Amino acid sequence: MTGRYSDQDQEHYERPRRHTRPRTKDRPTYDDAVEGSVVTVDRGRYTVLVGEQVVSAMKARPLGRKGVVVGDRVRVVGDTSGDAGSLARIVQVTERITTLRRTADDDDPVERIIVSNAEQLVVVTALADPDPQPRLIDRALVAAYVAGMQPVLCLTKADLADPETLLSTYRSLGVPWVVSARGGDLGELRERLRERTSVLVGSSGVGKSTLVNALVPTADRQVGVVNAVTGRGRHTSTSAYMLALPGGGWIIDTPGIRSFGLAHVRPEDLIGAFPDLDEMTGGCPRGCTHGTQEPECGLDEAVRAGETDPDRVSSFRRLLSARSEPLH
Repeated sequence: MTGRYSDQDQEHYERPRRHTRPRTKDRPTYDDAVEGSVVTVDRGRYTVLVGEQVVSAMKARPLGRKGVVVGDRVRVVGDTSGDAGSLARIVQVTERITTLRRTADDDDPVERIIVSNAEQLVVVTALADPDPQPRLIDRALVAAYVAGMQPVLCLTKADLADPETLLSTYRSLGVPWVVSARGGDLGELRERLRERTSVLVGSSGVGKSTLVNALVPTADRQVGVVNAVTGRGRHTSTSAYMLALPGGGWIIDTPGIRSFGLAHVRPEDLIGAFPDLDEMTGGCPRGCTHGTQEPECGLDEAVRAGETDPDRVSSFRRLLSARSEPLH
């Protein structure tokens, strides 16, 4: 049986194939790449500080879905002149020293890295207008401890309320603190921040942007007000931004937060941040979370034996419960 088409028919010919480069296992070495730090991220564009030059960059395709966040130390290639219209490429993210993470909600399995390579987490909270949110503070402290960062409490608007009421809650944890009033001296805070990379977090309206503008006069961060009806502040910072401090060091201003999910935190992650308490849990039953209701927990044994401060254990357990308790 003869075929439908002969060798001379047009339909017999193969379609022309796409000319593509042969695959290779060789990858670019990027020997000409220069190092820089990501200072802000905006809709897929990254502002990178290379030396003293501010460079606009995009993420190179080989990085795939790997996220690039504020604080990352990166290697870039391409046009690093910083001229208008120039664009470089981020080709590598160096290993992170610390990563501050949170989830959107407590049942959200997706972790979000807020910033990287920060040494300190400065939890900014107003003593009044708006009122303090201890559970939000607790959650931020948990995130700091798990990330291996030094937490610092910064209490603003001390001219409106006595800071001692709030400080008494955290003193047993040994959290360093500074207090500021409107128009007051920021010398102690500046000393805490000097020669370090610190990230500022807090709910809207607590005075973060006011602090940033006072610490870095050229920052020009927008300042908002607190709604008299809801008691909540308005978001003025829309993205994280890293700024150089005049006296040395860096601060990262972040948008105001109303939730701080800790779905990624396990009890063993938190107890590890308190070496003195961790030593006392060696005899705990398997699966012990070290919470208040755990039978035969080593922390309870240590309290009964007078080997540790009961207030410190209570404060630790309050942080532990903050992982699952609702904010409101």
